Amino acid sequence: MDALAGLLDGPRARGAFLLRMVMEPPWSVRIEDHAPLTLMCVSAGEAWIVPDSGDPVVLRPGDVAIARGPDCYTTADEPTREPMALIGPGGTCHTLQGEPLAESMHLGVRSWGNDPEGSATMLVGTYQMEGEVSGRLLDVLPQLLHLPADVWDCPLLPVLDDEISRDDPGQSVVLDRILDLVLIAALRSWFSRPDAKAPAWYVAMGDPVVGRALRLLHDDPAHPWTVALLAAKCGVSRAGLARRFNELVGEPPMAYLTGWRLALAADLLRETDATVEAVARKVGYSGSFALSAAFKRVRGVSPQEHRTGALLRERQQRLP
Repeated sequence: MDALAGLLDGPRARGAFLLRMVMEPPWSVRIEDHAPLTLMCVSAGEAWIVPDSGDPVVLRPGDVAIARGPDCYTTADEPTREPMALIGPGGTCHTLQGEPLAESMHLGVRSWGNDPEGSATMLVGTYQMEGEVSGRLLDVLPQLLHLPADVWDCPLLPVLDDEISRDDPGQSVVLDRILDLVLIAALRSWFSRPDAKAPAWYVAMGDPVVGRALRLLHDDPAHPWTVALLAAKCGVSRAGLARRFNELVGEPPMAYLTGWRLALAADLLRETDATVEAVARKVGYSGSFALSAAFKRVRGVSPQEHRTGALLRERQQRLP
């Protein structure tokens, strides 16, 4: 597993909120769902994305935009159009005066809008929960990422367009996986652009020494790694690896490993009912005491406090 694959494992879609939005001008929808990540693709017509901070961007067929939460934004047929509807946490929809719109704008399975024959169609996929691992990825993305159709080629968009309105058995799982693949393709294209300011860990993956070290750490974080052992696996000296890793990644190998282990542990604590002892051993600590000490030192809370707080936040995010 490389660093990008490992970080993408965090925002894996699990019951993502997906819909096809079909609109006829004039239209404008205010998005205040505070979702950690939303992917938007236009399959017909055009749509403007207007972030609260930053410049508006226009999406045309084949374009994709990724909005990073919790910041709010507006989608509309024109960048200056006043919102006519508001999307809140959990996909709730109502007018700005609070009147419900879910039924009146329902157009079928995962379809929503003001006109079933509308000239603008946008596919929307929203990742509802943010994990610790995905946080490392989200932190390096701009608030609004835009990829025009002429700078990337993703054959999965027609597949997503075709599948999004189906209601076959297991369809939600199928859609989650397609959404993940579209996200991966978009991020690869984004990070490969010279103006994208790719994060240090992504650039370091191209280095023959540091890239191998990162893959080793991501493949087996529970291994009792030392700088000397890592250097031997990479075929360089201990001092040479430490220096080059720090130059390219921005922190020493063992500091990176600690951060990765704790991120994995944090997600396991949030997503499973495994004991702290079991989580500790899975990510490379000798037991619950060692993990608790590292967790408290780096994050300021105990693993159990983190679990309790994460569950509480998750319940709050699911509330309308």
